[in-house]
Amino acid sequence: MTSLPYLSLSIWIPILGGLFTLCAHSDRNAPIARFMGLFFSLAGFLITLPLYSQFDASSSTMQFVERTSWIRYFNAHYSLGVDGISMPFVILNSFVTVIVVLACWEVIQEKVAQYIAAFLIMSGLMNGIFAAQDGLLFYVFFEASLIPLYLAIGIWGGPNRVYAAIKFFLYTLAGSLLMLLAFIYLFQQSQGSFDLADWHVLKLDMRAQTWIFWAFLASFAVKVPMWPVHTWLPDAHVEAPTGGSVVLAAIALKLGAYGLLRFSLPIVPNASQAMAPIMIALSLIAVIYIGFVAIVQTDMKKLVAYSSISHMGFVTLGFFIFNPWGMEGALVQMVSHGFVSAAMFLCIGVLYDRMHSRQIADYGGVVNVMPKFAAFFMLFSMANAGLPATSGFIGEFWVILGAIKFNFWVGFAAATTLILGAAYTLWMYKRVIFGAVANARVAALTDINSREGVFLAVLAVCVLAMGLYPFPITEVMHASVADLLKHVATGKL
Repeated sequence: MTSLPYLSLSIWIPILGGLFTLCAHSDRNAPIARFMGLFFSLAGFLITLPLYSQFDASSSTMQFVERTSWIRYFNAHYSLGVDGISMPFVILNSFVTVIVVLACWEVIQEKVAQYIAAFLIMSGLMNGIFAAQDGLLFYVFFEASLIPLYLAIGIWGGPNRVYAAIKFFLYTLAGSLLMLLAFIYLFQQSQGSFDLADWHVLKLDMRAQTWIFWAFLASFAVKVPMWPVHTWLPDAHVEAPTGGSVVLAAIALKLGAYGLLRFSLPIVPNASQAMAPIMIALSLIAVIYIGFVAIVQTDMKKLVAYSSISHMGFVTLGFFIFNPWGMEGALVQMVSHGFVSAAMFLCIGVLYDRMHSRQIADYGGVVNVMPKFAAFFMLFSMANAGLPATSGFIGEFWVILGAIKFNFWVGFAAATTLILGAAYTLWMYKRVIFGAVANARVAALTDINSREGVFLAVLAVCVLAMGLYPFPITEVMHASVADLLKHVATGKL
């Protein structure tokens, strides 16, 4: 029994903070809006820390549970709780929101209050997704989270922002409508319950499980995003402002993977096992094919966007080989990708703020004028390539170990991403950072300022700390992962 409703506070502090920030909507109140954003994002992050410090790592049950009646007619409840799978992502999401507010401090000059409010509200809604234990509540948070990100891309994005925003919105909405149909069916089969715990023990025949699996996959595969429904992501990343790219890569992509763990595997375990070969094949296509696509990119943002698709292919691969190494490695990879992808997009944002170009060919010799930036960018590039002692290595290594235990050739194919990741990331780094300064605009660049140094240094510490000592993160996952794997292995038939 906890003394404070930490999950509700983690949801509603950012949301209400965003609404208060909107009060400073005039551009002349931009400094006030920035400080309000920093205050509410820090408050939202600090309130999530007890979720870790008071978490019982030996238990696989939901903790910090809150439950109250919401819509009596539908027997829907405002039901919250976290386990070892979801708790790290609530903290990660709140942490990334603080970074986003710092990153936009001097960059966004128009509609500052609205920009910060969008990310605060989105932070609260995403915490709601990770904490929801009621299907209808999950769906409301899941759909509502689209709106702030849609606005962030559509208002503060690049020249083709409207096209990218609409494409992102339609892809996600179309898939989630099938998820809603699956929820309605489960509601009927469970005698009028939206409680996830009731759905997890619901007896379903193989035909029903198969249809529900595909309905869930239609929604969650778009969010991951899996090949071939990934095409919205590069467009969204390229057109999104830096903060939008950071949240999109670090948190939004995790929603689809989290949905597979929270819904597909425990609710339809037999169908999940039956469809595992298809999921493994799609994951390997994302890992290998998209890795080659990333190599030929000329836009830095698009290259990192494709690398995110490849790395998330590792995550879905880890889920569907059904062993502890693979699943825990996939979860670690999700957390690591939150740090590394955020850092990569922030580094690209630092360059874009100075040069207003993301084209690799426009750079070269940056190390000569921005040595501090080059050092940070090197660390994050190495982590993106999976260098040992960085967080990028841990999750991928565990998934490869699990894949080899499952099937040697699957593990061998997955391991190619270490080569491809090094190829596209380090080749980009070499062309942007090294060489002589051949561009007068590059020669005029200034190194990172103290604000940029703070958020890059914080992320650097996270990447190194997790790479050198991942135990604080992995220990909270063991019990929940073991329980989920046992549930899937037992099945419902």
